[in-house]
Amino acid sequence: MKKLIFGLLLSFLTLSTLLPVQAQCVMCKSQVEAARQERDDYDVDGLNKGIVYMMTVPYILMGAVGFFWYRRTHPKRPTKF
Repeated sequence: MKKLIFGLLLSFLTLSTLLPVQAQCVMCKSQVEAARQERDDYDVDGLNKGIVYMMTVPYILMGAVGFFWYRRTHPKRPTKF
C-alpha cells in the first residue's frame, strides 16, 4: 500500500512540473529557420505541438501493451482477512 501511495505521489509531482519544450528534429528546425528568414511572423508553436503529439502516441501504446501484459502474466494474489 505504501508503494502505491508513493508511486501516485511521485507521478503527480512529476506531471505537475511540466515545462515547455522545443521538440524539433534537425530537418524540421532547418525548414522553420528557412521559412522564418522569408517571412518575419512565422510561428512554430503548431509545429512543436504536432511533434510532441506524434511522439506521445507510441509511448501511450507501449504503456497500454505493457500494462495488459503485466496483468495477464501476474495473477491476482488472494487478500488476507
